Amino acid sequence: MSVRKGDRYSVLLPTYNERDNLPLIVWLLVKCFKESGYDYEIIIIDDGSPDGTLEVAKQLEKIYGSDKILLRPRAKKLGLGTAYIHGMQHATGNFIIIMDADLSHHPKFIPEFIRKQNEGNFDIVSGTRYVGNGGVYGWDLKRKVISRGANFVTQVLLRPGASDLTGSFRLYRKEVLEKLVERCVSKGYVFQMEMIVRARQLNYTIGEVPISFVDRVYGESKLGGNEIVSFLKGLLTLFATT
Repeated sequence: MSVRKGDRYSVLLPTYNERDNLPLIVWLLVKCFKESGYDYEIIIIDDGSPDGTLEVAKQLEKIYGSDKILLRPRAKKLGLGTAYIHGMQHATGNFIIIMDADLSHHPKFIPEFIRKQNEGNFDIVSGTRYVGNGGVYGWDLKRKVISRGANFVTQVLLRPGASDLTGSFRLYRKEVLEKLVERCVSKGYVFQMEMIVRARQLNYTIGEVPISFVDRVYGESKLGGNEIVSFLKGLLTLFATT
């Protein structure tokens, strides 16, 4: 595996009540990067979790070192888009990896993301649950139908040039992510979709890697009825304005 000199990968991990998952995901990330030889840092952006996530993060910083684990907490829950902006301000990598901290995204796919980016010199590499060996595990039929349905409607309305729009496991060139976040107005689950739609508008190139998505290991899912309604509203707004 060839490692390009000078490339550094900053993993942004927004957290809210992930005390049980955080040690595992960080251990898997460190293991993955050490084995693959890529230079990295992990930036944990905790939004005032009441369950003590930040205290766990401080212990992880002691274990792995403050050069690899950066804590950039915020006082309260302020949303995903602003978490990425906040994390990027402290990132020293020229590539940014975004992923969930709840173990639904396995770090083992990261070397594949990097290889794909190197092969095609892509601006964005997106994990997809809907192509090749990709898949979803641990979801009931209702959630699978909602996810597939949301993705299908989005494909029809927006023709975005990517197969998985609501996923949040991606690799970006840092300057590309900065430009996209500046332009995005959506909140919640629509945010990830808008990022790909804006990327298409700006003619950024997108590569895809099949991933398996596993429903969260500890804690409750954050997808509820309100999120589905706001997703549909956001989708229609994007359709009307792009």
